[in-house]
Amino acid sequence: MADISVVGIGNIIMQDEGFGVRCAEYLQKITDYPDFVQIIDGGTLGMDLMPYIADTKKLLLIDAMNIDAPVGSFHSFTGDELNAYFKDKISVHDLGVNDMLAVLKLTDNPIEEVIVMGVKPEVVSMGLDMTEKIAEKVPEVAQKAKELVDKWVAEYQK
Repeated sequence: MADISVVGIGNIIMQDEGFGVRCAEYLQKITDYPDFVQIIDGGTLGMDLMPYIADTKKLLLIDAMNIDAPVGSFHSFTGDELNAYFKDKISVHDLGVNDMLAVLKLTDNPIEEVIVMGVKPEVVSMGLDMTEKIAEKVPEVAQKAKELVDKWVAEYQK
């Protein structure tokens, strides 16, 4: 198990809904983290992600966000803001992720810090390709994720 986990969540056959997974894939290509960092394609696993992140101390979730904001806008939530984010679910997998985070809070080894970041999707319907506007956001958000994980890695190595 890893102390730092990055999980891209979403459904890649629902166009922009796969944004989180595509960011995780991109992040894997541009980084070479030590063994205590894992980058996971969480897809639509929801609660089934629990065994993979049970001992994680820092968790970053990357997702397409169903929020009242312009298409393609970037957002990041942590702490109590997460409850507000998960209140308006974009898809069924978000319900499972929210439930998983709630269960992990009750364990003997809760996650110390959880951050969700992502963008507002343009199209969420059947299709393998993200829209151009959202696909262009993948490198930008992956870079933001990398900066956060780099900070966590530096803290871990102190």
